[in-house]
Amino acid sequence: MIINFLLFIDKSLTVINIKLTFMKKYNKNIKDFDVLNDLLLVNFSDGSEAVIPFRRLRDRCPCAGCEGETDALGNLYKPESQPKTESSYELRQVLPVGYYGLKPLWADNHTTGIFSIDLLVELSEK
Repeated sequence: MIINFLLFIDKSLTVINIKLTFMKKYNKNIKDFDVLNDLLLVNFSDGSEAVIPFRRLRDRCPCAGCEGETDALGNLYKPESQPKTESSYELRQVLPVGYYGLKPLWADNHTTGIFSIDLLVELSEK
């Protein structure tokens, strides 16, 4: 995937075209997904699938509130871990994010994690 950005520098309005290339580890898209008991089932365009327990999915949430975030200098800022209750592991809904990720909505109102295809495959393999 190539994304083009146009940046306006100074007041001279000089335009710089920057191309960033993002490489996915896996060359596939999310075809569909479903929930069965306490498992998230994901089918990919290449015919493979991922089966991920809710608990593992919630414990590995990639959002900045759970995993932290880095500043421009590479310093990691990670908030204190919030205690999880049983509702933290109750999945209410799963929303697609394009063809490249899924966004689970949890019963404890945690809704900010977007799980990429790479992360879904990684979580399924454990």
